[in-house]
Formats: sequence, structure tokens, C-alpha cells
Amino acid sequence: MTEPAVATSPEGERGGPRKRPVSRSEGARARWRTVSGRLRGGDPGLLPVLAGLVVIWVVMQILNPVFLSSANLTNLTLESVPVGIIALGVVCVLLVGQIDLSVGSVSGLGAAVLAVLFVDRGLSAWLAVTAALALAAVIGWLYARIHLGIGVPSFVITLGGLLGFLGVQLWLLGPKGSVNLPFDSGLVTFAQLQFLPPWASYTLVAGGAAALYATGAARAAERRRAGLTAASRRFLLGRSLVPAAGLGGAVWYLNRDRGVGWMFVFFLALVLALHYVLSRTSFGKSMYAVGGGREAARRAGVNVKAVLTTAFVLCTTLACVGGMLSAARLAAANQSSGGGDVNLNAIAAAVIGGTSLFGGRGSAFAALLGVLVIQSISSGLTLLNLDSAYRFMVTGGVLLLAVSLDAVARRSRASRGMA
Repeated sequence: MTEPAVATSPEGERGGPRKRPVSRSEGARARWRTVSGRLRGGDPGLLPVLAGLVVIWVVMQILNPVFLSSANLTNLTLESVPVGIIALGVVCVLLVGQIDLSVGSVSGLGAAVLAVLFVDRGLSAWLAVTAALALAAVIGWLYARIHLGIGVPSFVITLGGLLGFLGVQLWLLGPKGSVNLPFDSGLVTFAQLQFLPPWASYTLVAGGAAALYATGAARAAERRRAGLTAASRRFLLGRSLVPAAGLGGAVWYLNRDRGVGWMFVFFLALVLALHYVLSRTSFGKSMYAVGGGREAARRAGVNVKAVLTTAFVLCTTLACVGGMLSAARLAAANQSSGGGDVNLNAIAAAVIGGTSLFGGRGSAFAALLGVLVIQSISSGLTLLNLDSAYRFMVTGGVLLLAVSLDAVARRSRASRGMA
């Protein structure tokens, strides 16, 4: 039986046999097979939440034409940031198959520590922020030690943290129950008043498109050298220009009001940083592996304890960041900081955005899209002068739908694996 012929390197050239370069049409067909295979396999990615966001915006705009005004969308982006950053941390623990029910209390504690050290104790803002972040990191480390050392489920550990750290927050604030942050402080101006000038926002969009093209081109060149299918330059250019055009239009529309807030840019930077870690580093792949099966990951050589510890530390640290930004946005830390529906909204945002409660599936963009869904519902119902009861019911329904889709997708993948 003869082997199929392949194109070989010229005589005398080092490297031996070399596969025939893949044509553009073959590459396009391979990409389509990959996408269609993922959809048939029960992995729709971000498509459901994107479709849901579009439906919510259309319905809210029909009910109240003010919803899609530049002023309301600017407020929506700023209001999304604190809970969105907390949801980023929730994504980390969900990916490794764990849960943190204390993110609301940790965010409130971080706000209280910041306010007390900065206002009451007279420390600089940077020292107060550093102390709050260090405390939050220690809390995450303790969660991991208890879970790994004693075997207590993370559900129980963090439920205790929810109650315990709420008590610490109330104790720190004392009888007055509230500490006001100076309006002229950098923290408050960053959260309330600082917006990018138009030229800077357009520059960021152009820079992001260029970076997307450059990374795609570098990866395509690497795959071509290995004889694998790779995206064409035309495809990479379109993949960069289409989002750039959409983001450029969004920036232009927001600039009709106050523009893009620096706080929202900071949130986007955290999303992109976490996306890079999860998709381009060995640590990110280890997080998915641990969430998919802890024992299998251990046998594959993954340091499960280090991955779990880092996930908990990231979660509590990001919760603290969200809490401090929330306090800066309100110019105060009080007994209700981190309370109310903050805890549930952060977890719901991660799940609605596509992060699986069963571990091993999700992305950093889940926090961004999920919190936009939740904040859009809240903003739209507020404009309609409806009671908050409706917001809870609608958000709960959307959350149930997201979890149901995840369960169906998981069952589909399991059945295909058995087949």
C-alpha cells in the first residue's frame, strides 16, 4: 500500500518532507467546520447572551425612547463597572468548579477598609487601596487553605465569609455607620468625573484593532510554518475592521454626551488581561483543566492546589476592587456597601454571560456581557418607573434561562462524548 504523495523540500534543504501549503478555500472550510462543530456539540459560545442583549435593548427602546440615548448609555457603562469587576472574579472560581458566595461582603469590607484608613486614619489613598487589596488577597488564600487542607466545600466556607466579613465591615464603620470620601480625591473624580477626550477614545479603538490584527497574523504565520490551516490576511483584516467600526460608532455616540469614562476603560483592560491569561497562557489552560476534572488535571501534571488558590485570591481581590470603585462612585462607604443584590448580581452576571456553574467553561467576556444584560434590565425598568420587584423577577428569569441553556449544552456534549 503506497503512502499519499506530499510536497517535499528541495534536495539538500534541511528539514526534510514538508506538507503542501493549505489553500485559502481549504482554510475557510476548516474554520466553518470548526464553528459548526462547536454549535452542533452544544457550545454556542457568546451567541445567546449577545442575542439576549440585543432583544433587551430593542424592547427597552420601544417602551422608552430615552433608553438608547447617549446620556443613558454613558450612565449604564459606568454603573456596570463595580459589579462587572466583581463578576470577573466570580468567573475565575466558577472556571475551576468552585463558588464564592462572599464576594458582596468582601467588596463591602474593602470599601470600609479604604474609607477608614483614607479618611479616619489619614493614610494616603494609595496606601489605603494597597491595604484593602492585601486583606482581600489574604481572605482568598484562607478560603483555599481551608478548602484544600480540611476539605470543607467552598459553598460552606464562603457562606461563612459572607456573614463574618459583613460583621467585620459593620464593626469597622462603627456607630456612625458611614464614612464619606472627599469629593476632590482622585478616587472619586476617577469614578465620577474623568472621561477620555474624543481623540483618545478613537485612538484606543484603532490601537485595539491593530493589536487584534497583529496577534492574528502572528498566529497565522506560526500555523503556516507548521503546515496547518491558517486564517487569510483578508479574513484577519475583516475580523479587525468590523469590530473597530462597531466600537468606533459606539464611541462616537457616547461622545455626544460625556464620552467614555476612564473607569469603564479600566474595566475593559481587566477583561482583556484576564482573557489573555485564560486563552494564551498555560495557567489559563490549567484553570479549564481543573474545572473539567480535578483528578484528571492532577494526573496530567497540573498543580491543582496552586490553581485553586490563585482562583480564590483573584476572586476576592477583584471583589475588593469592585467594592472600592462602588464606594468611590457614591463618594461614601456605609453599612449597605456590598449588600443588597450585589452578591447575587455578580454571580448572575458571570452565569448569564456564559460561564458554566459546573466548571471548565466560560470566558472573561462573560462578566462584561452578563453585567451589561443585568444593568440594561435595571436601567430600562427604572426609566419605566417600575418597582424593583420587576427587576428581580426579570433578572431571575434570565438567570434561569442561562443556566438551563448551560445544562442542555452540557448534556449534549456528554451524549456526543458517549457516542
